[in-house]
Amino acid sequence: MLSPADLTEPVAPTPPLASTSKAGRSAFCRVAGLSLAALARLLAGSSVRWIASQPDTCQRIYFANHTSHLDALIIWASLPQPVREVTRPVAAKDYWSRGIVRRWLAEEVFDAILIDRTAIKVHQSPVDLMLREAGTTDSLIVFPEGSRSVSGEVDEFKSGLYYLAKKRPDIELIPVHIDNLNRVLPRGEFLPVPMLSCISFGPPLWLERGEAKADFLARARRAVLSLKE
Repeated sequence: MLSPADLTEPVAPTPPLASTSKAGRSAFCRVAGLSLAALARLLAGSSVRWIASQPDTCQRIYFANHTSHLDALIIWASLPQPVREVTRPVAAKDYWSRGIVRRWLAEEVFDAILIDRTAIKVHQSPVDLMLREAGTTDSLIVFPEGSRSVSGEVDEFKSGLYYLAKKRPDIELIPVHIDNLNRVLPRGEFLPVPMLSCISFGPPLWLERGEAKADFLARARRAVLSLKE
C-alpha cells in the first residue's frame, strides 16, 4: 500500500465532491470481501482496541505505521462492516495492477484508490486524486511513512498527510498502530505466518490553525506511537 507522497504545497483547497466509490459492487465482490476480512483476522489473530474513539461511518482518514503488505487489509478487516463499506485503502497502482487477481481485489473488492507513482507531478497531485475519489462520504487508509519500515520502528512521516488535513480540515484523522504484523508477513515473504497482532485506533486529531507542517507531522507520528502497547 502507498502513503501520500511528498508534494509541493497545493495552492487552494480541494472542494469536496460526491464520492466515486463503487457503491453498486456485485454480491460476489461483497462476499469475497467478507471472506477475506475473516481470513485476515484469522491469520493475524488480531485484537482490536479503540482508545478514546469509536467506529463510525463519518468521513475519516485512518493513518498508520507501515509494516507489511497486509497492513491495509488488516485495518480494513478490523472495521465493522458498515464502516468498511465506506473505507478505501490508498494503494500503489504499479503493485496492485500487476496480475488479474491482484487488480480485481484492489478495484472490485477493496475499492482501493490506485496511485500511479510514475506520474506524480505538482499539477497531478495524488492528494487531489485521493480527495476527489473520497468525495464527501468515503474514508481513506494511508501510510504516512511512505514505504514499509525495515527495522520495525516508525519512520518520519512524509508530507502528504499534512496536505490532506489542510485541504479537508473537516475530516477526522484517526491514528492507527499496527503491532507485530511485520512478523505475520515479513518483508520479502509471500505466505503469512499465523501470529497474534494488535490493531489500536486512537482519538481523532486535526490540523490546528497556523500549525507548521513539521510540527503537525511530528504530532501525528507521536499519536501513532502513543498507541503502542
